Amino acid sequence: MFLGENHHNLDAKGRMIVPAKFREELGQLFIITKGLDKCICIYPLETWKTVEDKLKAIAYTDKNNRMFHRFLIGSACECEPDSQGRFLIPQTLRAYANISKEVVSVGLTDRIEVWSKEDWESYNQEVDIDGELEEKLSMLGI
Repeated sequence: MFLGENHHNLDAKGRMIVPAKFREELGQLFIITKGLDKCICIYPLETWKTVEDKLKAIAYTDKNNRMFHRFLIGSACECEPDSQGRFLIPQTLRAYANISKEVVSVGLTDRIEVWSKEDWESYNQEVDIDGELEEKLSMLGI
């Protein structure tokens, strides 16, 4: 399970280091793709296969479903970390997520989100736990 927040800097080649506490569960081959809210998502291969199966189950004849397929699968790529735990974030994904140097990786149980530091800080200033989110948490018994 992926938990917590980690701060990193990309190297000059656009590589990010996988946090040590995430490496074993992530494995030697994983998938990165566009995420919602202008972040990048990293999925262990097994989790990605589940995501693919769910996407295959929705009707491709629906325009919105096709758009989501293209968004998620069209931008996905396999990554294999080097011996130091680094992997390259493709330029197209860095541009999508506004990532240049400083990044924040956030463990979310079954996946990792990677944000530009600025966007993560901005997002956290906007999040309001009161109201609708508080009600949803309450419905879950949290």
